[in-house]
Amino acid sequence: MLIFYTDQFVLPLPPKHRFPMSKYALLRQRVTETALVPPENLRIPPAATDAQLHTAHTVDYVQRVSTGQLSKAEIRQLGFPWTPEMVERSRRSSGATLCACQSALQAGVSVNLAGGTHHAFADAGQGFCVFNDSAVAARCIQQAGLVQRVLIVDCDVHQGNGTARILQNDPSIFTFSIHGAKNFPFRKEQSDLDVELPDGTGDEAYLAALEQGLAEAFRRAEAELVIFIAGADPYEADQLGRLSLTKAGLAARDDMVFSACHRLGLPIAVSMAGGYSADVTDIVDIHWQTVKLASEWAGRY
Repeated sequence: MLIFYTDQFVLPLPPKHRFPMSKYALLRQRVTETALVPPENLRIPPAATDAQLHTAHTVDYVQRVSTGQLSKAEIRQLGFPWTPEMVERSRRSSGATLCACQSALQAGVSVNLAGGTHHAFADAGQGFCVFNDSAVAARCIQQAGLVQRVLIVDCDVHQGNGTARILQNDPSIFTFSIHGAKNFPFRKEQSDLDVELPDGTGDEAYLAALEQGLAEAFRRAEAELVIFIAGADPYEADQLGRLSLTKAGLAARDDMVFSACHRLGLPIAVSMAGGYSADVTDIVDIHWQTVKLASEWAGRY
């Protein structure tokens, strides 16, 4: 049974921040209008608890985020203002990826219609990422005794620097990031496997690099669960992406990841991550491709 996890929180944001965040509501709307899953399978996740967040974040950071005690410099690095709604939504995003992991272990595939907040460090937020949903979910799934080894496949155009830092000394969670070499963050961390691509990389070269990277990651990770961060920002018209993938190329990317997981019998939990095209419809189209393919592959498990 394919389950999507979503939230219904609308953040009170200044105009400059509203555009990139609107994609989540629009994606949820398209999923609903097309009846991709039955209404009862589009679920609002519980918020991640302090104890769950502490698996990847320091007690001090979680407390300061929760009570609005971040400094002006920290808020500037985060990229949007602190509000109670921002805290709640960030907790729900981590809760959604955790729920998606639990559902994927039962059904083969599950989706968080948000998430992919891979720039969040143990003690700091960055780049619109407050809590690191992938690291939290992986650690909580392990603590529950459901799996021992997890692979995080990060296909956002930006390196998952926060994920790499949090998990750098954890051999049980393998981090694979394929991203733009000259793109943000300009100070990269070291993932277990980094594949850095030049500006202007197109479909063919990207897919060849991904295929090779996936083969190495699966071999080395020996994982029982995959968390797939399916960013829309490698798109050719993305304002921050600087790669040159078409929508067809991004669909082929997703299909390659799903196909590899299915071939190896690995459950896969998907999150959306970044997307910054000037036309929000492009972003929604790309995320829609991802969730549509997820629904198709779920039927094969």
